[in-house]
Amino acid sequence: MPEITAEHVSVSLPIFDAKSRSFRGHLSSLGRLSADDQAGRILHVRALQDVSFHLEHGDRLGLIGENGAGKSTLLRVLAGIYKPSSGRLHKRGRSVPLLDITLGLDEYSSGRDNIRLRGLFLGMDTAWLRAHEQSIIEFSELGEYIDMPVRTYSSGMKMRLAFSISMAVDADIILLDEVLGVGDSKFQKKARARLETLTERSGIVVMALHSSQAIMEMCNKALWLHKGCLRMMGGSHEVVRAYDDFMHGRDTHEHPA
Repeated sequence: MPEITAEHVSVSLPIFDAKSRSFRGHLSSLGRLSADDQAGRILHVRALQDVSFHLEHGDRLGLIGENGAGKSTLLRVLAGIYKPSSGRLHKRGRSVPLLDITLGLDEYSSGRDNIRLRGLFLGMDTAWLRAHEQSIIEFSELGEYIDMPVRTYSSGMKMRLAFSISMAVDADIILLDEVLGVGDSKFQKKARARLETLTERSGIVVMALHSSQAIMEMCNKALWLHKGCLRMMGGSHEVVRAYDDFMHGRDTHEHPA
């Protein structure tokens, strides 16, 4: 059974070209500058600090927080792209990160060839590619453009192709970063339904979405990050309400940091 356990995970990211005192002072005032680097030449910015949680089969976790709160960083830690500077992360089960869904598209290859390339990039085998190619093409609504080079596509067409491929994957753990802003309103409605199908067949899903409503509808749990720290975790409705109160100045009580 899939499982994720994060124990006091912290991540510090180096900034090698930050010579400005004002920039250094700004980071320090935000509380994001590592203590060991206050006077050093290389800055290490605390992107995450002391984050702990546990997820098991059936959990759908929504990540919320302001821009720069650490949502994408946490997803990258879960994907194995970033290693914790301290703390421990344990994962059990096959995970597929869908963090940049256009990553791996070859501009000079056709859409059809990109289905195969992207599928291989995501770890799918040739049997999977044969079984899913036609359904991916139909879902993307690219029609005859599927056999044209991707460089001739509009940005919306590229997103539709990438989304259609990504939503066909099979995994125990799915990691998603803002994947609902694709295509026009008609396609977005279809994309939302496909995303819900994907989450139903996966063991664990962790997703960062700007839509509080979508998190409440699709997730049973939510994790609120604030300046890299875990401010609150619990049922999605409870956490989203607390976050919305905070964002609208209605925060009337302290939440655990």
